[in-house]
Amino acid sequence: MSRTSLIGLSFLFFSLPISAQSRYQQKKARIDSALTARYYRTPYDTNYVIRPEGRWTLKLRLNQTGNTIHAKGTVNDHQSKADLKTLHKTTLSIGASYRGLSASLAINPAKLSGAYKDHEINLNYYSSRVSLDFSYQKSETLAGDVERGGNISQMESGDATMKVINLVGYYTFNHRRFSYPAAFTQTYIQRRSAGSWLAGISYQGGTIETTEDLKKRSPSSPDIQIRIGHIGIGGGYGYNLVLGEKWLLHLSLLPTFVVYNYNKLTVNDEPREAKHMRFNMIFNERAAVIYNFSPRYFAGATLVMNNSVFDDEAVVVNQNKWRARAFIGLRL
Repeated sequence: MSRTSLIGLSFLFFSLPISAQSRYQQKKARIDSALTARYYRTPYDTNYVIRPEGRWTLKLRLNQTGNTIHAKGTVNDHQSKADLKTLHKTTLSIGASYRGLSASLAINPAKLSGAYKDHEINLNYYSSRVSLDFSYQKSETLAGDVERGGNISQMESGDATMKVINLVGYYTFNHRRFSYPAAFTQTYIQRRSAGSWLAGISYQGGTIETTEDLKKRSPSSPDIQIRIGHIGIGGGYGYNLVLGEKWLLHLSLLPTFVVYNYNKLTVNDEPREAKHMRFNMIFNERAAVIYNFSPRYFAGATLVMNNSVFDDEAVVVNQNKWRARAFIGLRL
């Protein structure tokens, strides 16, 4: 092989990775440029709401959730009543956001040790106009008091299985000046106080069933099955209060009127249903406190609750689902 050919091959060999690296850098730069343009193309009035500086937002979060159920009904002249609650679920999560695109990883110490067997999924979407809160919970830790015909018994963890879905959707009318993400994801910063009227829809649905473990432990215990399905439509109000340049306080309430109601209680294969159309309500509450130590460091706490209030002569099922979160964050 001639010296000229050897030099040519050497040049080609070293130029290939440089060319590939150059194309990768160019593609990366284009993607970053597109994300940056999208990030700063804010739908808000910048006198009230702005984007924080920095590409990355990192957060360490401590989360806790819980659920309580109250059910009551009369079957075959015997009144049955149950006051139950799940074990509180506590998780530690790490979240990262790049130009508004977020991901997180949660760890449940009790689940790792085998002490907690429930499953729960929480999905949240917050934009300038529309916000969604979705949660699915499968619990085997439901426990509490069950009364039937004047006799009170104790339901222990593992005696019943609960599967429930909670979904709330909001529409923000003053979406140019009032920001839910500023309070709940910190992807925006509320500069001035502002509030907004809200319109929304709520859904609660699921089942609660006693298990074979209860029959083995207490053969005389009745087989109980509770089915719920509630759809509500309503309106409310939310407000972001800015104190100085460091504090943000948020409070919002969205009561919805139930337009369709499905409550069914079955005891030992004897069913009883509530009326499908009846005046009942679902309340959705949110609260948040954010403190900015500096443009880079912040901390806060949030609370999201869904409460149902139902009354019927045949069957009553009320649910109180909540999620509390405390966090510290860093912007880079």
